[in-house]
Amino acid sequence: MERRSKIASALAVAAVAALALAGCSSSSGGSGDPSASSGGKDYGLVNAGTLTVCSDVPYPPFEQEDKSSPSGYSGFDVDLVTAIAKKLDLKVSIQVTNFDSLQSGTALVAGQCDMGASAMTITDARKKNIDFSAPYYDSLQSLLVKTGSGIKDINGLSGKNVGVQQGTTGENYAKEHAKGANLVQYPSDGELWPAMQAGQIDAILQDQPVNLVHEKADSNYKIVQTYNTNESYGFAFSKGEKDALRKDVDAQLKALKDSGEYKTIYDKYFTAK
Repeated sequence: MERRSKIASALAVAAVAALALAGCSSSSGGSGDPSASSGGKDYGLVNAGTLTVCSDVPYPPFEQEDKSSPSGYSGFDVDLVTAIAKKLDLKVSIQVTNFDSLQSGTALVAGQCDMGASAMTITDARKKNIDFSAPYYDSLQSLLVKTGSGIKDINGLSGKNVGVQQGTTGENYAKEHAKGANLVQYPSDGELWPAMQAGQIDAILQDQPVNLVHEKADSNYKIVQTYNTNESYGFAFSKGEKDALRKDVDAQLKALKDSGEYKTIYDKYFTAK
């Protein structure tokens, strides 16, 4: 709205502002239309007009550096969040964050970002510190080993060095089921995979889609076993502080599924070519 001159009275300014707000309200698309933009809704964003998203990078195919992308990153999580943000009339900024500080809620409480998108499994323990969106992806755990290692399943890990990502459900599964294994914690897949290639660990137990990327990239490694742990991923929000944003993200996620755009993004990363 054009600014009034100094000679305009306060009453006139207030009247014009009220009319402008009423006009915006009537043209925002209405709360009943989940595909409409946010209409300038106040989400208490870290940076106005931008959805700031914390993510542990790299973790392909969910998040990875990509200089060709406007945000500098791509992957299933990134593309999905970008599509949601577009529906909310917001830009996207990806902030690389340690997964442990994200899943514990520390990064969110500190105000580093508005939400987290980092292949994070919804668990009761995490719900104590984080509010989750509706589930957006169902996953499996898996065991990746070197071809010819002789390791056929999780029962063959006794005495072996098994790499896990700290603070993940993969680590929890390994602790419970990989009896006799020496678990070696790493902060992210960015350290896990090179350690495997360097022979520092004998296996990686983590999310199946991530191990599948490594299996496809190098025929010297293979997934020998997968585990159905009934896991679903959700976007993370600071506990009790981002309800309006979380609800609108859920609404746009549903709209993307209904329109078929979600499937297009999913097929880009998870359908065999």
